[in-house]
Amino acid sequence: MNSHPPTVLITGGAGFIGSNLVMHLLAHSDWRIVTLDALTYAGNLEAWDELFTHPRHHFVHGNITDAALLKHLLQEHRPQAVMHLAAESHVDRSIDGPSVFVQTNVCGTAILLEQCLHYWQQLALPDQKCFRLLHLSTDEVHGSLSPDDPPFTESTRYAPRSPYSATKAAADHLVRAWYHTYGFPSIVANASNNYGPRQFPEKLIPLAIVKMLQDEPIPLYGDGSQIRDWLHVHDHCRALQQILEHGKIGESYVIGTGIETTNSTVLHTLCELMDEMHPRSDGRSHTETITPVSDRPGHDQRYAVDASYLRCSLGWQPQFDLTQGLRETIAWYLDHPEWWQNILAHRYAMERLGQLP
Repeated sequence: MNSHPPTVLITGGAGFIGSNLVMHLLAHSDWRIVTLDALTYAGNLEAWDELFTHPRHHFVHGNITDAALLKHLLQEHRPQAVMHLAAESHVDRSIDGPSVFVQTNVCGTAILLEQCLHYWQQLALPDQKCFRLLHLSTDEVHGSLSPDDPPFTESTRYAPRSPYSATKAAADHLVRAWYHTYGFPSIVANASNNYGPRQFPEKLIPLAIVKMLQDEPIPLYGDGSQIRDWLHVHDHCRALQQILEHGKIGESYVIGTGIETTNSTVLHTLCELMDEMHPRSDGRSHTETITPVSDRPGHDQRYAVDASYLRCSLGWQPQFDLTQGLRETIAWYLDHPEWWQNILAHRYAMERLGQLP
């Protein structure tokens, strides 16, 4: 393959986790990065000006369901690794329109695997041994935990309960099938709920921040007792780099902090931080704007993660505690009002054109 530096193809690289991962790898590795992204409503290139001229980064606008494009990119750039992050990921949208989740998360993964398998089989043996595909998934494929259940590990059975998690589970199974059937060198990573800069304002934390910035009520599903493990995206990117470079082929790695927090606690912490960093003009607390709304259908009650295998085998540890991470996340949104305003305007335009459910 003889590429110096080595090349990684990142699908979904303009999304929330993907964009943070691209920036992380450019700063903390010598990888040359080819980013492939369809630029849907949640993927955008705002604040990417410096990346377009970066000598180790190349952006391609396209979809993972385009087999011909994938074949061309693999042959042209000769990557030593693929990091598969492209996915539809919002549970509410999967309930409203599940078919697009099947198309992207299941069919798109199958098409990517087919093209990567053909590419890998044509490589010289030394290059085959160097190649790997890292597939990013979610802890939601394991379903909902009862209060006394142990946290998710790599051996927890699959029990998805939403169209989103079901399609991600199907994609995980495809990746493992390619490994067992063809010997294709792949790894699966199942991460807990991410938060941090550049997250589209439909997920809990950025939605709450933007609602406060716009002086609008903050919606809270049900009583807010749902429990999650909140992972800062920068900690996640560090874990993904470790897994890509040092993970064991054929393995799965669960990524999380091991700290469980209710959604209500997260919102109250955000409000208290916003009272300090962006107080309301009337002097009242942002907590007064938290507004209970009807709960999501089939809402999973508890996710919890035991990342002992990742910590012990690869030495990864999270660096952000939740309060610190939320403070830095708020600061990013306060410093980048044009980012979230532009991306919301882009989504509304797509809705008007009938391109979103």
